[in-house]
Amino acid sequence: MLSTFMKKLVDDTSGATAVEYGLIAALIVVAMIAALSGVADSTILMWENVENRSTTAITA
Repeated sequence: MLSTFMKKLVDDTSGATAVEYGLIAALIVVAMIAALSGVADSTILMWENVENRSTTAITA
């Protein structure tokens, strides 16, 4: 599916459509970065919690 989309995008000769595809792709990337940023924050907090509990268990 993605390869078909990329082939159509490369073969497209109309500039306006290519620009629109580029803008759509940019919006998708921005949404992905925002979503992954939220996941990264919660994952970091989870591993910090694991580290703290492990340190407490080892030193107790």
